[in-house]
Amino acid sequence: MRRAALLLVNPDKPEAAKAASELRILIQKHGTLLGELPADNGPIPEIASSADVLVVFGGDGTFLGQARRLGVLGVPMLGVNTGRLGFLTEFDSASIKAQAPAIFGDGPLHTRDFGMIRAELLGKRCDKPRFTGLAINEAVITAGPPYRLISLALSIDGNDGPTIRGDGIIVSTPLGSTAYNLSAGGPIMAPEVDAFVITPLAAQSLAFRPVVVGGSSHIEIRFDKINSDAAGTGTALVLDGQTHVPVIQGDRIRMYKDKPMLRFVRNPRTDYWSRLIGKLNWAVAPKLNIST
Repeated sequence: MRRAALLLVNPDKPEAAKAASELRILIQKHGTLLGELPADNGPIPEIASSADVLVVFGGDGTFLGQARRLGVLGVPMLGVNTGRLGFLTEFDSASIKAQAPAIFGDGPLHTRDFGMIRAELLGKRCDKPRFTGLAINEAVITAGPPYRLISLALSIDGNDGPTIRGDGIIVSTPLGSTAYNLSAGGPIMAPEVDAFVITPLAAQSLAFRPVVVGGSSHIEIRFDKINSDAAGTGTALVLDGQTHVPVIQGDRIRMYKDKPMLRFVRNPRTDYWSRLIGKLNWAVAPKLNIST
C-alpha cells in the first residue's frame, strides 16, 4: 500500500524547504505526494483529510503549531527537524530518507497517541464557558503585569486543594513535561503515562511541590487575586505559549483530558530516553578537570 503524504513546510526556514525538496523524489518513488503547503495558522486545508501521513518540516515549535491546527483530523503527523533542539520532531533529514520506503510504502507506521488538555474559562457565576481552548504541552496561568503575587484556589475532582500564592501555575501533559514544566522544576513523565502534572511558579511556600494527578482528573482553578493594569493586560491563561486569554478576578478554569487523541509518527530507530540524554543532557555527569 502506497501512503499518501502531504508536506507542510515552515516558510521562514530555508533548511525546511531544502529538506522537503529532497524528500519529494523519495515520496513519489515509494508513495503518493498529495502536495506541499506552508506550515502556517490558516484554515485546515481540505486535502489534509485525504492524507495517510502529514509530514511537517521545521522545529519543535512548527510541529507543535501544526499539531494544534491539524491534530483534530486524526491523521498521523511526522516531524522532520530543521530547527535547533528537535525533541518532538523525532526525524532528521538523514533518518527520514533512510526510512522512506517503509514510511511511504508498505512498511509499518509506528505511532503513539497523546492526550491534550481542554481548558474552559468560566465567569464567577456562570457554568457556560466564554472561552474553550486546547493545549498539547501545557496550560499556564501567568501573573502578568504589573507582576505582583497572585492567588489561585485549586481543586481536583471536586475536592478542595491548596491556595497557590505566587507567579502562577503550570498544568502539563506528559508530552509537555520536558518543556516549561521541566524549566520550572516539575518532573519528567514518560510519554505513555496517563496523567497531568501541576507545577507552581515561584510559590510563596517552601512546601508546595509539583503533584502528578491521573489523566481522568478534572482540575479547577479559581482566580481569587489577579493582576491588571491600565493597558488591559495582566493575569492570563496561556496555552502552549500560542494562545493568550486575559482573565477577570473570580473567573474559574476547568481543565481535563480532551478527545480524540493526537497521533504522532515515532522514529523506531531512536527512543525517548536516548533523546532525553542526547537532547536535554538528562543525568549527564559534571565535567571534571583531572590532573595527570
